[in-house]
Amino acid sequence: MTAVLLRRLLRLLVVCFGISLITFLLLHISGDPVAMILPEATEADRATLRETLGLNRPLLVQYGSFIGRAVQGDFGQSFFHRSPALPLVFERMPTTLLLTFFALALAVCMAIPAGILTAVKRYSFVDHLATLLVLLGQSMPVFWTGIMLILLFAVAWNLLPASGWDTWASTILPAITLGTFQAPLFLRISRSAMLEVLGLDYVRTARAKGLKEQVVIIKHALKNAAIPIVTVIGLQFGVLLGGAVVTETVFAIPGTGRLIVRAIGQLDFPVVQAGVITLALIIVLINFIVDLLYLYLNPQVRIS
Repeated sequence: MTAVLLRRLLRLLVVCFGISLITFLLLHISGDPVAMILPEATEADRATLRETLGLNRPLLVQYGSFIGRAVQGDFGQSFFHRSPALPLVFERMPTTLLLTFFALALAVCMAIPAGILTAVKRYSFVDHLATLLVLLGQSMPVFWTGIMLILLFAVAWNLLPASGWDTWASTILPAITLGTFQAPLFLRISRSAMLEVLGLDYVRTARAKGLKEQVVIIKHALKNAAIPIVTVIGLQFGVLLGGAVVTETVFAIPGTGRLIVRAIGQLDFPVVQAGVITLALIIVLINFIVDLLYLYLNPQVRIS
């Protein structure tokens, strides 16, 4: 058990290192931040600023310096905000995490009951309708869904705010945008897991004993079907975090995603690196927790 956890932890560290390297290289081949900071300056002034920021050194030296500071929590000063990059990310991170949790809760509350219902009423009208909704939900991009919700609920009907993060009403449209994108996947997994369990002998035995159908479904079937459902929910948390980047831009939410998008447009290397690596660490940590939970729920994995 300990060896399995150590191997998985080592893989997570390798993943974090790979993300940092890819992010660093992509940023440095995307453009010159000095030209963004000093658009009308002379080449001599730009060279001086490059030397001050350390951008004139070889990439390998720059990356080594970046990693050395990053493991200490220092991602440098933002080129445009003139303040440390990591506190800027931390300041906006609660908004992004709150949006992600709201969307995840909404998706789970919509999808799990629907998945159970479609499994119990297999090949019925409800099952066919859910299949159609699954196809529609997963075929619509997040940004398109957000724009359509804004046009409908904010512009046409004037029921909800179109942007911002000031009141509880401001969270509804962004959470629905993210939640409806993930709900179809959760519904499919719930349905397939329940269908597999409902055909097993112990479920037929529970029904033969005269137990109520609700007891058989919830107490016996759902408990054993929860392992793949929990696993997928945990793994999709990272997808929701990635979707929050787009959603925050569409709804003008002052979160980490919108900060990263702006920093990419400004070639603000420290902010982009701090934001991407922080989000990556959160996703890696969630995946590690899901691995631990999966090892606990399924002893066969530990044995293998």
